[in-house]
Amino acid sequence: MEYKPDLLDKIDCPRCKGLGSRCCKLSTYDWLADLPDSVQQQEIVEVQFKNTRKNYYRNVDHLDLKRGDYVVVEADSGGYDVGMVALTGALVSTRIRANHDEQYVDGAKAIYRKARPADMDHYRAAKLREHPTMIESREIATSLGLDMKIGDVEYQADGTRAIFYYIADQRVDFRKLIRLLADAFHIRVEMRQIGARQEAGRIGGIGPCGRALCCATWLSRFNSVSTAAARFQNLAQNSLKLTGQCGKLKCCTNYEVDVYMEAKKAFPSSRTPLETESGTYYFNKCDLLAGEITYSLAPKSLEEPETISVERAKEIIEMNQRGETPETLSDQQEAPKKPKDILFDNAINRFDQPKKRKRRKNNRKKNLNNNNAPRSKSNDTTSGDAEELANTVEESQDRPESQEETATQRSPKPRHKPQAGGRRRRPRTKPQEE
Repeated sequence: MEYKPDLLDKIDCPRCKGLGSRCCKLSTYDWLADLPDSVQQQEIVEVQFKNTRKNYYRNVDHLDLKRGDYVVVEADSGGYDVGMVALTGALVSTRIRANHDEQYVDGAKAIYRKARPADMDHYRAAKLREHPTMIESREIATSLGLDMKIGDVEYQADGTRAIFYYIADQRVDFRKLIRLLADAFHIRVEMRQIGARQEAGRIGGIGPCGRALCCATWLSRFNSVSTAAARFQNLAQNSLKLTGQCGKLKCCTNYEVDVYMEAKKAFPSSRTPLETESGTYYFNKCDLLAGEITYSLAPKSLEEPETISVERAKEIIEMNQRGETPETLSDQQEAPKKPKDILFDNAINRFDQPKKRKRRKNNRKKNLNNNNAPRSKSNDTTSGDAEELANTVEESQDRPESQEETATQRSPKPRHKPQAGGRRRRPRTKPQEE
């Protein structure tokens, strides 16, 4: 089955050609695009080749280039390559200073021309060879018994050279692999090792936060992450929670560490105990965002813990330096502020107190009492009902047969008379108070 990707390359997306789009992580917002052309004329142009590779080139012939134009540039090791213009104008020099990329500008190659239809045909044909080449190269590496994984292949536009990106835990001798790949595909081979984070950025995925991985969407520079950043933020020292999909520490651990380090400067030293009349209190833990410190009577244990504010802790330290000791650790004048629980209705313990069950009345007994209530009257009423029933029966017999059915349907059902000698239940009545 022939491999036909939806997009031959990430840079072919039409959204990336817009000035304010952030379709891939290498796209840049050109906020100086509305300046006059005289200000925007710059020799250095930023060209993007794939979602993970950019480079600077010189516009020697002063071509009228705009963002999204495909250009033919000089390749590093001979030949030519095709890329998309990612940034032009005065913003390129600003980006170079911000990223400290002056070393790449000195040896920048030249831009030949704008891409022609023939150049684009060669470019698309080279991109269609990348996926089958990657699958076959993996089989060759497996047959040689090399402990490595080829994650991606990038062809040059002229089809004479390819870059093989691989990941390996240890050093690999791939000299024989290079010879086999060159004989199999008839190209010049360049092996480029990448880390686990770069591989995760190429593959992509969903992080534990529910959003796409930062390394696959916008993060292009990977700074070192240490466990000290997790300790500053009082995060749980659990490797399963601190590591990402790449197996390394999460890059987002460094996002807020500067805020915590700045807040840490306002806190007193954790090695300074607090002397009070009730005893000596030692540092236990602190909440940097809330500005609170928890002390206990025994070091490294929660024996009678008390939480105070940072200002109160500094006040006690100053009193101890003057030779004074307060009566208690907490300030009695300040009433403790209890936070309002906005999720009280959804608390877990809302079912702990059982509710009082309402006693259900027996409807059956109630109905029996209502039915028996009129029967407790005198016998005159019952005899009167019997005479009325007998009269209705005699009248029905005198009527013709045509009206007999309608009379029977409209006539009420007769009540059942008690059998002779039978006893009738009397309803229970409360004794009247005299």
